[in-house]
Amino acid sequence: MTYSLRPFVAAMTLSALTSLPVLAQTTLINNVKGYTFTDGELMTFKALQFTNDKVDRIYKLTDTIEAKADVTIIDGEGQVMLPGLIDAHGHVLGYGLSLMRVDLMGSPSEQDSVQRVIDFAKKNPDSKWIQGRGWNQVQWPSNEFPTASSLDKAFPDTPVVLSRVDGHALWVNSKALELAGINSETKEIDGGQIIRGENNQPTGVLVDNAMDLVFEKIPALTQEDMETALIKSMKDLASQGLTSVHDAGIRADNITAYQSLVKKQAMPIRVNAMVDVTDPGWKDILAQGNQLSDDKMLQINSVKISADGALGSRGAALIEDYSDMPNHRGLLLHENKALNDIINHAMQSGFQVNIHAIGDNANKIVLDNYQTSIKQTKTEKLRHRIEHAQVLQMSDFDRFAEMNIIASMQATHATSDKNMAEDRLGSERIKGAYAWKTLLDKEVIIAAGSDFPVESPNPFFGLHASLTRQDKENMPKGGWYPEQAMTMSQAFKSFTLDAAYAGHQETYLGSLEPEKQADFILVDQDIFAISKQKIWKTKVNETWVAGKKVEF
Repeated sequence: MTYSLRPFVAAMTLSALTSLPVLAQTTLINNVKGYTFTDGELMTFKALQFTNDKVDRIYKLTDTIEAKADVTIIDGEGQVMLPGLIDAHGHVLGYGLSLMRVDLMGSPSEQDSVQRVIDFAKKNPDSKWIQGRGWNQVQWPSNEFPTASSLDKAFPDTPVVLSRVDGHALWVNSKALELAGINSETKEIDGGQIIRGENNQPTGVLVDNAMDLVFEKIPALTQEDMETALIKSMKDLASQGLTSVHDAGIRADNITAYQSLVKKQAMPIRVNAMVDVTDPGWKDILAQGNQLSDDKMLQINSVKISADGALGSRGAALIEDYSDMPNHRGLLLHENKALNDIINHAMQSGFQVNIHAIGDNANKIVLDNYQTSIKQTKTEKLRHRIEHAQVLQMSDFDRFAEMNIIASMQATHATSDKNMAEDRLGSERIKGAYAWKTLLDKEVIIAAGSDFPVESPNPFFGLHASLTRQDKENMPKGGWYPEQAMTMSQAFKSFTLDAAYAGHQETYLGSLEPEKQADFILVDQDIFAISKQKIWKTKVNETWVAGKKVEF
């Protein structure tokens, strides 16, 4: 049966229509202002037709739309349609848990952070462990790491564990230190640091691998808890315009939870999961081979390795001393032989290797290993990546291009770090930091992401930062090192086709073209027509995955 809704109701909204119990298999959404890449070029369109989960046709502005049999016609009401956006580096479970724990993002001081923990505890009196995330001492007047003592006054008997914004440092109280057995006699951990004060006493901050001493004592999540957090996370991500994310480092229990959700057909968005090599059973997971669910909602064909820490906590591994801390060069999380063994095993297993590297020394070491291992294993086609690629020595930019290494980068890291990065690196090294344009000019593919929950997962924040090199207050004027800004086409492609390419998914994701998945969003403003300073304000009205509207 062919019909249009227009004869029945003149102003039927898209939201109202999708609440109807039955939709025809083939759907046409017209009256939209659409944008997508086709054949590498950005094009505009006025209507999209899809059957079940696949795109049939996009109608160009000059095309005639004719009524067809058994087609449901939806009026898009002039909204802007975009391909579903892809975040190439985030932490889905961590984000879901952060929505259920103490939120310290944007906290202006140590005292304010403590008060937020107190307020959370009042609302959650049964918490046996209080956990939270988001503090950033660089934004505080003190510019100093917090201490256990400020938490101890309010929480003498309940362990408190608070992750720094980048996830590379923990702030804990004395009870948590006691339960973890951390004291003045505790030896330093390889690839980690226990911040100490007088008489070698721990102050309450643990960096990188030292955090494991506390994590090992926190009761594990049940699978039900995990699935609840994953669904909460994915629905929130969908509400912000993301239809697919690359989950950067998950363990066996997290994989089991995802697989359970796939069986229940309960995955709101797509996940390209990287196996965390810190999982004791990671080799067993790789032995099962690459995995892709029948509905393409879950893919597992890559591993996540961390080479160093983060710049804010001075854990990023630098070639020379930190400019604001003499005799300190950060932390390497693996001995080189161990790192090389992990890389080789993953490549020989047919898995893409994605390595977190922030400091210039970590990036150099990873590139050195790639240069040898990719040739040995003949895995050039696996599209190996460096996650963050944040600080590079000038000679390493060419090596990305020569080896076709994908740079998985997060634009909002630059705008968040701009107030401290040059302090850490100095005026010369900063020229090789957050250098998107330099990489793009060498034809290196950049896959965009946010590193949520380190940053907001909102992709329009990332697009704004990519274009302006400014924060949401549009500061600094003119942008921070504006010569490294992307063009609109480059930025949009980094969140769509290039992010899909980075996950080996460009044949069915990243653009709206025939036979690709019907993943798209409808937004409230034309990001290609408005001032780039306003892009971050874009709101998502609808998110569709596999031809179905996601309910937030």
